[in-house]
Amino acid sequence: MSTHFGRSKSEHGFRDVVCIVGPTGSGKSQLALSLAEALNGEIVNCDSLQLFRGFDIGTAKPSEADQSRVPHHLLDVAGPGDDFTAGDYARVALPLLHTLSDRGKLPVVAGGTGFYLKAVIDGLVSAPRRDLSLRQRLQAMERRAPGRLHRLLRRWDTLSAMRIQPNDVQKLIRALEVMLQQRQPLSSVYQQPREAPGSLRFLQIGLDPPRELLYRRLNARCEAMWQSGLLDEVRGLLAAGYSPSAKPFGAIGYKQALRVVQGSLDPEAALEEMQRDTRRYAKRQWTWFRRDPRVYWIPSTENNTDTHGKVVRLLYKKLFWY
Repeated sequence: MSTHFGRSKSEHGFRDVVCIVGPTGSGKSQLALSLAEALNGEIVNCDSLQLFRGFDIGTAKPSEADQSRVPHHLLDVAGPGDDFTAGDYARVALPLLHTLSDRGKLPVVAGGTGFYLKAVIDGLVSAPRRDLSLRQRLQAMERRAPGRLHRLLRRWDTLSAMRIQPNDVQKLIRALEVMLQQRQPLSSVYQQPREAPGSLRFLQIGLDPPRELLYRRLNARCEAMWQSGLLDEVRGLLAAGYSPSAKPFGAIGYKQALRVVQGSLDPEAALEEMQRDTRRYAKRQWTWFRRDPRVYWIPSTENNTDTHGKVVRLLYKKLFWY
């Protein structure tokens, strides 16, 4: 294989980007590592939680050993109290992908946060930035009268209200924030033309393991995280002064560990809940990526070599042949 993959493509007017997607626990990180080593690539994280410093065990963040094998980007770029949106991600990731390509590297994007990847591939709409004062007022309104934000959204933006669950306060706040600032519904804003990602050409590869195999992996991985010190990691973050209301503490695994540390949940029940919620999350990821016809699905098994071989053959077919 050429060691100048990215540079040769830019000569043809394209800047190829390989995206490894699929449910959590399907082997995205290891496949990305293998491809980056073989194709002179560098890895760009697309997991919304791995962006945050200090949240390592419960996010399955690549180990120091793996990071030493191939350069990794967009890990540990946000503090636990930061608000890092899909738009923020796209604004950081797009220039990075161009820079890697200019250096003759193949960008390998790996992660299962579909909304973030969509912002990169399909571009961004022109939406207002976040208004902290307005958001605080909306949060206070919801605390005083739970359900009020969803009722307001139903009145002013029926389409968005149908899409957003009444208990998803963050999305409700964003929809109302956009409407109040832009003077039009969020559903209308998203129908506007999007900013194109330029000369980047994306190939999305989805890993598709048998469901029973994936669920066994996820159960085992959750247990390994628990045994590897997830509770101690949470205690350390709290001791460092980070608020229990910080966004990453609401993630699967961390919210259960936080309740154990606070004494409101016993460890055995917390692990079972973590495993259940992780399986449900994997199912939602499958559903998200299945909706995109541009994803090439690769049946994956416990034999990583076999899976990696299928992916390399697909890359030659889709990216090397003209």
